[in-house]
Amino acid sequence: MTTTTLAGTVATQANVYFDGKCVSHTVTLADGVRKSVGVILPATLTFNTGAPEIMETVAGKATIKLAGSDTWQTYGAGESFNVPGNSSFEIKVEGEPYHYICHFG
Repeated sequence: MTTTTLAGTVATQANVYFDGKCVSHTVTLADGVRKSVGVILPATLTFNTGAPEIMETVAGKATIKLAGSDTWQTYGAGESFNVPGNSSFEIKVEGEPYHYICHFG
């Protein structure tokens, strides 16, 4: 199942990474839980994590390789992957942009 809406407060200042290849906005829910909603344009990028993350694919697809793994795995709309805290992952986006929700913690 893909999340289609989030009710909360949206930070109007975008988080822009990798020369604009990744743009997200922080959403804070009524209970204080923080998420980010964003898009990654075609590119191969490496992200570092502090807290554990669940990356939910909203639209498009991406191929992911977690730190310490030799395996690339593709995720499409309605699928998600977990990233441990204090780790990293590589992401390849080809063709259409990859839309996601990052669930922290």
